[in-house]
Amino acid sequence: MLNHEPLDENALKEYSAVVLAYIGDAVFELLVRTHLVAAGNRRVKDIHHDTVELVRAQSQARAMRLLYDQLSEQEQDIVRRGRNAKSISPRHANPADYQMSTGFEALLGYLYLKGDDQRLLELVNQTLEFNDKDNDNNEDSGPIN
Repeated sequence: MLNHEPLDENALKEYSAVVLAYIGDAVFELLVRTHLVAAGNRRVKDIHHDTVELVRAQSQARAMRLLYDQLSEQEQDIVRRGRNAKSISPRHANPADYQMSTGFEALLGYLYLKGDDQRLLELVNQTLEFNDKDNDNNEDSGPIN
């Protein structure tokens, strides 16, 4: 991860959930791209397709719903802040999924800015595992390699 000065809890409370989601979105996309590229050399078009599939609101919302009960109370509060943040969902996204994915991204942004890379990577790796299991159970799409 990039080195930055971790922010303390008081500073993080001052950030809006939308700002946390903004940085969380970027962090998640970078980690997903890294995961896919590290899995083996492929065409950029294929890597991009798999990245889009993983970072879309529906996939993030599904992962957040599966992870939610494993989160600490403080982490659940961050997700709720993100989920309840005022934002306009894109036409292609289900509004409930978009809200939940905003909560997911806010949590990742919070962990990143806090400097808790271990917890951030733990949650992202679980998210990737959920996706791999979904792909293994879905006959229409193969596993991401």
